[in-house]
Order: sequence, then C-alpha cells, then structure tokens
Amino acid sequence: MKIVLVGAGSLQFGLGMLGDIFQSKVLTGCEVTLLDINAVAMERVERIAKEFLKKEALDFTVSATLNRKEAFTGADFIISSIEVGDRFKLWDDDWKVPLQYGVHQVYGENGGPGGVFHSLRIIPHILDIVGDAVQICPDAWIFNYSNPMTAIGTAVMRKYPQARFVGMCHEIGWLNRWLPAMLDKEIEDLTFRAAGLNHFSCLYELKDKATGEDLYPQVLERSAEFFKQEAGYSDFYETYLKTGKMESHEAFDKKGPGRKGRFEWTDKRIAKFMLEHYKLLPITVDSHFGEYLSWAWDIVDHRGILDFYDYYRATLTVEQRPEIELKLHERAIPIIEGIITDLGYEEAAVNVINDGLIEDLPSWVVVEVPAVINKDGVKGIKVPSLPKGYLALMRNYCGVYDLTAEAVLQASKELATQAIIANPVVNQVSHINDMVTRMIDVQSKWLGYLK
Repeated sequence: MKIVLVGAGSLQFGLGMLGDIFQSKVLTGCEVTLLDINAVAMERVERIAKEFLKKEALDFTVSATLNRKEAFTGADFIISSIEVGDRFKLWDDDWKVPLQYGVHQVYGENGGPGGVFHSLRIIPHILDIVGDAVQICPDAWIFNYSNPMTAIGTAVMRKYPQARFVGMCHEIGWLNRWLPAMLDKEIEDLTFRAAGLNHFSCLYELKDKATGEDLYPQVLERSAEFFKQEAGYSDFYETYLKTGKMESHEAFDKKGPGRKGRFEWTDKRIAKFMLEHYKLLPITVDSHFGEYLSWAWDIVDHRGILDFYDYYRATLTVEQRPEIELKLHERAIPIIEGIITDLGYEEAAVNVINDGLIEDLPSWVVVEVPAVINKDGVKGIKVPSLPKGYLALMRNYCGVYDLTAEAVLQASKELATQAIIANPVVNQVSHINDMVTRMIDVQSKWLGYLK
C-alpha cells in the first residue's frame, strides 16, 4: 500500500496527516511518500517522521521526493493540500482589491470575486497534479483539501471525469459543537445529514440515534436562545493580542462557564437568519456561508470576521510545534481504511460530482453530501428534495463555477470577467474590467495565462 502526501512540507498538513496514518492499524506496513516543491520544508518533515517511527517502533516506511511522477508511481491513495504563492498576501489582494472597486464581499477566500481569483490561481496546478495521477496511477483515489473546494472539484471533473477525485472539508465539524450544546445530548447519540455546496451546506436531517425521533423541531425551537450565547470569542482573541500565544481550543474551552462549545466565534448571524427564514441550520459560520450571498454584507459580524482572519493568519504563519501527534486530525485516513476493509460506513461530508445526488442542481457541479465508504470507494448518498428557497440560493452561484472552470480550461480572461459579473455579490460593474486587469497584472505569475 502506498500513500502520497502532496504539499507534505507544511507542518500542519504533513505532520498532522502522518499522525493520522501512524495510528492506523489497517495501514500498518504501508509506504508513505512525501511530495513538495520546497525541499527544505519537506526534508524537515521527513526527518521528524523517521525519528518518530524509530522512537515508537512503528512499521511504516517514509520517503520524500521533489519528483511528482516518481512519487505517483505505484500510488494507491493521494492526499493533497497545496497553495500557490504567498497565501495571505494573495488573499489580501483577493479580499481588499474588490472592496476598493466597490464590491462588498465578506471574506473572499472561496466565493465572491476573491474566490474567483483564488480559483483561477490554484486550479491549473491541481489539474497538473490530477493529470499526472490519471496517467501514472489511474486507479488511485485522490483526496483534495485545497480551497476553493467546489470550484476546484468542478474544474477537475470537467477535464478528468475518470479521476477518482474527492474533496474533503472539516466545516461540518461545527455541528459537533453546536448540536450537543443546543440539544443537551452527546454527539454520539445523534444521527444527522447535511448537503449543499462546499461552505454553503445545511443540515437537512437530524434524529435521535436510539429512538429515531426527529430532533430538527428542537433545533428550530432552541436555536434563537443558543445563538445569543456568543461569549468566549472576544476573550480568546484578547488573549492572543496580549500574549501573542495561541491557546488550543480544548484549553480555552476549560475556561468557559461549563457549557459545551465554549470556543465559539461570533459570526453566526447568517445561521440565525437562515433558521428564521428557511428553517435550515448552516453547517458553517458567516465568513464562509456569506461568501455566496448578495445580502450577507448587510447582516454579518464584520468585526468577528476580520478578527478571525487575523487569528487564522497568525496560527498559520507562526512557527508550529514540530511534532507528530497520534490523534485524528482529518477524515481522509478513516475513509481509506473504510475502502480497504469494505467497511460500508457513512461519512458525513464529501465533495463529489453531483450527477443527480441533488436533483435540482446541475449534474456537472461538485456537491457536498454524505457518502457510503466501502470497497468500491466513495459513493455519494442521494439527497431528498431540499427546500426550494435554499436551492435557489445555491443555483445563484452554480453559474459562477461553470464560468470559472471554463475560464481556466480555455485560459480566457473574458470568461473570468464574466464569472465575476455573474457573481451574486457583485452589484457594480463599471470598474470590473479595471479590477480584473489589475489583478492579472499584480498576480501575473499565476494569472498571466489568462488572455
């Protein structure tokens, strides 16, 4: 068994994923190949991994290479988490330049013009990765952690429909915090399903595991009071501002007043709005969900979003602890175990080609749905009819994904501009051409292919 980690030089991704692999009994004895374009960073992760294996006497083989074709030879699974360029400098451009040109976007990572520019930069590189995999190890499953998830997946599946490509995102983890606190139940006592587009997904089914009782009415009843409890976020951020140190979520939780979910960010105003007007609970916070909505700017907690951005930037730019921990960080490894052992379990959220899973959305768009994991791989679960109002919001953005994919595949500045004009958050177009030209000029290393 061979697993390749693409972007393994990142301490957060590389060491986190190695920790997941090294605690797996199913994967004992497998070969792990580290792949990165940064030799120094990759060699550091390789050294830490080999020292850890020797210390713990674990039966795994770790190697590293800068050669992608060498890494992919004989691969069974590929797990990829990459970014291009200076992530936060480029993100600052994505977010703030459109604001200067009159576009009100609330985050600019995945949706809005910022999300389009991000997509246009990163998709060509992921297409190169998938193209090599399709040629060298066509049966390998490819798990992608890079954003913008839906844009990437839609473009990949359009060019390489034969690829076993699955997008992975941990945002559904918010339900693990919200639901127990809201219902006063353990998460193990609940069964739930959510569906939609990545970072734009909502809970559609919630039951008591033992009795089968529908618990969604209780969410609707208790959510208003629950979402009033926004304490904890500002205290956490103040601690960081004063000390420059990052506390773990678990450590900060212990300082709270005893309720579960003490570590909560304040940007949940869209969640309250969606519950009130659509009777649906989003699985993520305003900074993501609001990226796709024309009216989000009007109601989100802008201070909370900006503070979270500062915090997130700090957590990824400070020197991280260079050690491997034997605890589960991401879901890719349990999925791989489920495929190998034909487990047949249900995974809460994967991003796969729609092809009828959500009937009222285009077949070609990548959707986020639960899935069955067995020897045949990752099979999305068909979603029952979703409320028309929610479907309308999602359809508003599908055209942007269509145009973005075509802009990359055709290297077309015109289609890229049309993707931005079609974007729901864009309500002024007199300066759009200037904005697109400026972004291509300042990010020419990554966007210069658009003609």
